Amino acid sequence: MGQDMGGSKEIVATAAAPAAIGPYSQAVKIAGLVFTAGQIPLDPATGKLVEGDIAAQTERVMRNLEAVLGAAGAGFDGVVKTTCFLADLDDFAAFNAVYGRYFPEQPPARSTVQAARLPAGARVEVECIARCTS
Repeated sequence: MGQDMGGSKEIVATAAAPAAIGPYSQAVKIAGLVFTAGQIPLDPATGKLVEGDIAAQTERVMRNLEAVLGAAGAGFDGVVKTTCFLADLDDFAAFNAVYGRYFPEQPPARSTVQAARLPAGARVEVECIARCTS
C-alpha cells in the first residue's frame, strides 16, 4: 500500500509569477520538497510573452521560478534538479550563460532537451525540484 511521504500535499501559488492557465499548480510542496511547474517567459503583470532573444526569455523564466520557489519557502540554493526545454538547442550557450548566474555554486542536476514546440511560442521553459527551508 501507499507510504506516508511526510505530510500532505500543499499547493503553492503566487501573483509574482504567471498564474496557472490550466488544470495544474504553479508548484506543489510535500515532504520538505517543492516541485514546480514549468515556467515560460511570461510577464506576470501582463500575462504576455516577454520580447527579446533567448537571454531575455531565460532571465524572465528564472525570475518566475525564483518567485514560485520563494512562495514555497525555497530558493535556488535548494534546487536539486532542473529540467530545461529549449525550442532550439542552438540557443544552449546563450541560455546557459543566464541560467548559470542563478547557480554559481553547487549547481543542481539538470536535463536539457530540445522540444518541438513550447507553450505560447516560448523559446525556453524550465521546471525544478528543490528542498524547502520553511
